[in-house]
Amino acid sequence: MPLNWSLVKQKYGKGAQIPTVAGRKTLEVTGVDDEHIYIRTPLWTATLQRRHLEEGVRLIEEGVISRDPGLFVEDYRVYVVDDHATSVAHILHDLGFLEEDTGFISRCVWC
Repeated sequence: MPLNWSLVKQKYGKGAQIPTVAGRKTLEVTGVDDEHIYIRTPLWTATLQRRHLEEGVRLIEEGVISRDPGLFVEDYRVYVVDDHATSVAHILHDLGFLEEDTGFISRCVWC
């Protein structure tokens, strides 16, 4: 299922506090427009590009990027862009694209 930007705008357009994947903190979304999601933490602000999130979701759906939040962050940095991948994971988890965090998962095929 592709990323529905109308839903993103409806859900986060007026701002929102979304739980982090681990659930102990929140990420503040300050707004959304046609091409960006705006986020803020106590230390910094950032803009997430729609095209990057859509590409991440497409790669999740194709099985290229993992649905596990921790592995997703690594994959997103490699296959999409190395820009606020953890924040993207929080948003895509909140939207239902990523699984629940179950702790560390190894990709080691020899382990």
